Amino acid sequence: MNRKEHVLNAALLAIGLGYVLEPAGDVATFETIAAMFVPLVLGALFPDVDAHYGKHRKALHNLTVLGIFLAYPLYFGNLQWVWLGVLTHFVLDVVGSKRGIALFYPLSSTEYGLPVGVAVVSKYAGLVTVIITALEVAIVAALLFYVVPALPPGVEDAIVRATETTNLI
Repeated sequence: MNRKEHVLNAALLAIGLGYVLEPAGDVATFETIAAMFVPLVLGALFPDVDAHYGKHRKALHNLTVLGIFLAYPLYFGNLQWVWLGVLTHFVLDVVGSKRGIALFYPLSSTEYGLPVGVAVVSKYAGLVTVIITALEVAIVAALLFYVVPALPPGVEDAIVRATETTNLI
């Protein structure tokens, strides 16, 4: 996918998750959307920096980069939600495009993708992006409403404490 689709994905994801996390549609909902919007867009754009040097869809499209962005808010207490932008960039490139990404680079240059994607320049790229984003929001909602409440006693409280400490939710 191109930058336009990655930004579209991040913007729609911020709106969708804003309503999942704060469903009332009041000021808290819009504060949540605003808090997520810029970090998600930055994270969604970051992996494509490798298009301007080195090997595109390899150098910054791998699990090591995702791990670094996952660790940032836990260790430094900032860059919340950027990791989610990076993750959804990867999802869009794996599921939405034909080429895929090298998840295990530099250990392996093999690119992983699904055969259901469209060409980056396809007129359907925007539609595919919207469909994938809707699925991402649905998955997060299902996890929050069905999986987390079903966890053993104490585990849900530990997750809430961890996310409050790092401002992830």
